[in-house]
Amino acid sequence: MRPRPRSPRYDTALACRELCAADPKLARLITSAGPCTLHLASAQSPFEALTESIVYQQLHGKAAATIHRRLLEGFAPICGTTRTGHPIHFSPQHLIDCPNEQLRAAGLSHNKSLALRDLAAKTIDGTVPTLARIRRMTDEAIIEHLTQVRGIGRWTVEMLLIFRLGRPDVLPVSDYGVRKGFALTFGKLKPADKVTPLDLPKPAEMEKRAKKWHPWCSVASWYMWRACDLANGSIEDRSGD
Repeated sequence: MRPRPRSPRYDTALACRELCAADPKLARLITSAGPCTLHLASAQSPFEALTESIVYQQLHGKAAATIHRRLLEGFAPICGTTRTGHPIHFSPQHLIDCPNEQLRAAGLSHNKSLALRDLAAKTIDGTVPTLARIRRMTDEAIIEHLTQVRGIGRWTVEMLLIFRLGRPDVLPVSDYGVRKGFALTFGKLKPADKVTPLDLPKPAEMEKRAKKWHPWCSVASWYMWRACDLANGSIEDRSGD
């Protein structure tokens, strides 16, 4: 049911070369982590992508996936299924019209049900843009529009910008992984250290460093996550290759 991943429209190899030239410390991380393999989910409408984001908030992946599947299946009698038997995604009006019991049966909390109904209403009234319109908007304009939805904060929209819309210059300064990766790469934090709040950088510190990274902050952020993977031993260190 989840969309197949695809490559960004921008050139990640070019981004890496320019980031390496601009920031030697980041260059060492890029060498260690290897080529950028950032992939995007195939284009969903903002309504569909944000529906999934709301369902997944504060839940483990498997539990969230189960709730998301049940939510889609609950609308199958109305919306139908694809040739492969997967439920077709419901419309905002379908969500507005469905009874609360249907949302509870899928496993949604009261707050998430309210957030989804608000998302549906704001999609219908145009606050949440269509995919065609959102592609023409700036990053900040998208953030301004979508954070008007109950339960949608700046971080959620930044993830949408990076991993759904493929925007190349997004720096999610509130993301824990990005902050930890920054501390490992540019601060005094060591892989074996227990992380404390004092170890993590402030947004202003990250934004100052990121002046070197424009227009490729999304790729640099992806490498901050990889720095965490290296520290955890999740990916092989290639610095000696």
